Amino acid sequence: MKYTITVLTLVLIAGLSRLIPHPWNFTAIGAMALFSGARMPHKYLAFLAPLLTLVWTDAILGFHSTGLYVYAAVALITIIGFLTEAKTNRILTGSFAGSILFFTITNFGVWFSQGLYPRTFQGLVDCFAMAIPFFGNQVMGDLFYTGVLFASYQALKTYVPSLNSAKTYAKSDSSF
Repeated sequence: MKYTITVLTLVLIAGLSRLIPHPWNFTAIGAMALFSGARMPHKYLAFLAPLLTLVWTDAILGFHSTGLYVYAAVALITIIGFLTEAKTNRILTGSFAGSILFFTITNFGVWFSQGLYPRTFQGLVDCFAMAIPFFGNQVMGDLFYTGVLFASYQALKTYVPSLNSAKTYAKSDSSF
């Protein structure tokens, strides 16, 4: 239980990055989904924690027409987190893959739902081209917050030894 609460708390704290001033797309959205997928002991909680955090922060910031695309991207990044098995090289690869996935899904959502671009192939290309400047911040934010979340968890294990024994439980009980 302490393990679950620790992971959940770190995800919720990461969600606060949306509420503080930050450069466009430099938030912990992808990182909290990746971390949740890699560390949450139950798959249903791995999905719920980042999604409910997004709903909570969207309630404060305001809901938008591309929200469902954002939520879908976060759910898929959570699955990437399952695949990392919390191994460092896979976490870095997963973070970058999550950035690409988020960029692709959310910008498709902008093209499809906001009417800013014609619904043609050229309109889709233009939408993605206009979003490229934001992609660098996405990657940097995901890498930064992924590092912060996983390093924070490792540091907590030093000060809360019972988290070390909980790891076995968390990785062996992957049931819904």
